[in-house]
Amino acid sequence: MPRKPIVGGNWKCNPVEHAKLPDLVKNFSGCDEAILAKCDVYVCPSNLHLAMVHDKFNAGIMVTPQNCNFKGCGAYTGEMAVDQMVDLGLKCCLIGHSERRGEFGLPTPKESDELLATKAAYILEKGLLCVYCIGEPLPLREKGLDALMAEAIIPQLAVLVPLLKGLEDKSRLVIAYEPVWAIGTGVTASPEQAQETHKAIRDWIAANVDQKTADEVRIQYGGSANAKNAPELSACPDIDGFLVGGASLKPEIMDVIKAIA
Repeated sequence: MPRKPIVGGNWKCNPVEHAKLPDLVKNFSGCDEAILAKCDVYVCPSNLHLAMVHDKFNAGIMVTPQNCNFKGCGAYTGEMAVDQMVDLGLKCCLIGHSERRGEFGLPTPKESDELLATKAAYILEKGLLCVYCIGEPLPLREKGLDALMAEAIIPQLAVLVPLLKGLEDKSRLVIAYEPVWAIGTGVTASPEQAQETHKAIRDWIAANVDQKTADEVRIQYGGSANAKNAPELSACPDIDGFLVGGASLKPEIMDVIKAIA
């Protein structure tokens, strides 16, 4: 059975004014039943805005938090529990973005692979779809595929092996490959670079989990994906969708979705 494409829009910490939210929601209004039958779509509003818009999108679009804790509800100031997400009717949670992993020097603790694997297990246990971000900095890309796999990608994937082995529906764990050097820079990996890395990820999963998982797990591409480059990237056999940053704040997000749907 072919993998169903999946496209996510990550609004990050935008917009400043909540009055702009209706227009941002409207950018996804073209996601009708016909589109959603061919492509899963999720949107990641900022934490403050998520509850304001979680029921404003077309039915079938998954409103998705950008992070979660791993302990549930209780005395965890500043955290969001997956149990609360379930209560709101949310279907998906994103974790492990490079901006959470410390790649941009934010004054917050760097999230480790082990912590993220624990979060992923919690998300899956509660029945949600988990989007799990991985990627590499530019110096590793410049050293070649073998180096970036060995030093960045494989350590990030290795902690997921027990989860992938135990997961009956492999489509519930989506891997979002985002080369850190391409996030928000306007620079995009070439289709050849992106396909090469996606294939290497899939081959590694086949060798370290099993071929069925490798065939069924969905791998998104992120890193300045937009309407212009989406069609060519969509043609790559191992690219199953996109995690879109800046372009998800613009009407062109529909062009990205339609390119792969």
